[in-house]
Amino acid sequence: MSGSPIVAQLLVAALALVMLGLGLTLKVEDFTRLLKYPKAVLVALVLQVIVLPIACYAIIVLLNVPPLFAVGLMLLAASPGGISANLFSHLFGGNVAMNISLTAINTLLSIVTMPLIANWAINTFAKTGQVVPLQFGKVVEVIVIVLVPVAIGMWLRTVRPGWAARSENPTKVFSIIVLVVVAVGAVVKEWQALSGGFAAIGPAVLAFNLVSLLAGYYVSRATGLDKPISTAISYEIGIHNATLAIFIALAVLNNFQLALPAAIYSFSMYLTATLFGLLVLRRKSEPLPVKAPA
Repeated sequence: MSGSPIVAQLLVAALALVMLGLGLTLKVEDFTRLLKYPKAVLVALVLQVIVLPIACYAIIVLLNVPPLFAVGLMLLAASPGGISANLFSHLFGGNVAMNISLTAINTLLSIVTMPLIANWAINTFAKTGQVVPLQFGKVVEVIVIVLVPVAIGMWLRTVRPGWAARSENPTKVFSIIVLVVVAVGAVVKEWQALSGGFAAIGPAVLAFNLVSLLAGYYVSRATGLDKPISTAISYEIGIHNATLAIFIALAVLNNFQLALPAAIYSFSMYLTATLFGLLVLRRKSEPLPVKAPA
């Protein structure tokens, strides 16, 4: 099962639009802000780059996820935070400025980590040659499609700040609409082939989403970070850029089965993220541990 050229072209447009929307929210200060919160950045990056792939691998093994779906789930684990993370963080008391900064750095970092994790997953789970690993040319293609729109968005925010501010929300909404349309269209097109596969991957997607959100919040709190920062980190690593994962699966690796975990996730994450936010809101902020004087 492979992605059609039309779907691939729509995904290129959708991803470019999402990245442009991200660029419209970014300033140089969003990167320099990270220097003020070294512990938060370190916790977030360790969770994103190390803990989530390990947790994803454990879920794949425990639930005996089929090989192609396993590769797709690892693609999702390697994808950075999505724009929706900022919205959920705002709704549930997170530090949105930290979200924006983490999304920026994670997006740049994913350009390196996604190809590495994708190729490792292909070599580990899909040894039958069903999927061709990412070649250098494809990696460059992903870099261009991710970085160029972000750079254009940042430039537009600098030279046309008023227009950028007015365009930010419509761009986010349109990006979500395009993602939903593409995901629904792809699932409907392959419904017969996927109806049996849903049972195999649905529980794993849900488990991974919940583990991501819970680890982001409770690990952050355990390291002494305050509730707004912990909430921001939780949504940053718990709300992934499903558009990027679907794009790589369909337009780069040309295999629809790899896109199914991200397609399911693009719907389920709104429910899990909302329920998690309500759980966080109901809890009173636990006081941070106070060190006894020496």
